[in-house]
Amino acid sequence: MTFKDHFSRDSSAYKTHRPQYDVSLVDHLAAGLDVRKLAVDVGCGSGQFTRVLAKRFDRVIAYDGSASQIENADPDDRVDYRVGTAENIQLDPLSVDMITVVQAAHWFDLPAFYARADKALKPGGVLALVAYGLARITPEIDAAVDDFYTRGIGAYWPPERAHFDDEYASLPFPYDEPPMPRYDLKVDWTFDQLKGYLGTWSAIGEAKKVLGFNPLDAFAAKLQEVWGDAESRTVCWPLFMRYGRKPLV
Repeated sequence: MTFKDHFSRDSSAYKTHRPQYDVSLVDHLAAGLDVRKLAVDVGCGSGQFTRVLAKRFDRVIAYDGSASQIENADPDDRVDYRVGTAENIQLDPLSVDMITVVQAAHWFDLPAFYARADKALKPGGVLALVAYGLARITPEIDAAVDDFYTRGIGAYWPPERAHFDDEYASLPFPYDEPPMPRYDLKVDWTFDQLKGYLGTWSAIGEAKKVLGFNPLDAFAAKLQEVWGDAESRTVCWPLFMRYGRKPLV
């Protein structure tokens, strides 16, 4: 499968403007794991989630197919960053306690990735595909962003974006899936931070190539109106996931 690289074009912006994760998400995913020696973060980008994994695991291996993303990752003594696609991760058999894929599984050749993951996971090890869709802020802001998402730049989304719209329900998954409590990712952002985040959307990059200008520039004026005078607002992404454990036998 050809690596679909939508984000190397501006890896530094991706690192700066994507939301940061809290270590409580690691605890949410790793609840019940007796051993936390090795976690593997696949499709790690510039290490947004990798860095918090390193707060709870002795060692983390982080893979991304984009060398530019890996170059922008912050070094950490516990993290081994590697350039490589999900379908070709190289891991010792039965060595990994948890494998995470955050905001990236929809790009993978999943059967090939699952074969590698199953070989590497210990019995009882966790496999978690985690993602978020559209942010929720206020009804007025949400309506404006949703319209921009669908009508403003809808033609420029890659087809894999459909997996966000159905919250990964159409993706295959290799293990039984226990019910998972809801988890919301929340940050307090200024208007400029929200605008910077929207600029990292893959459809924006494609639209700029096709149109020769950035459609976000015109939309930002409308967005500013519904944002109002607030210095900052709470931005919430309800997470969705496919989550399970490798059978013990």
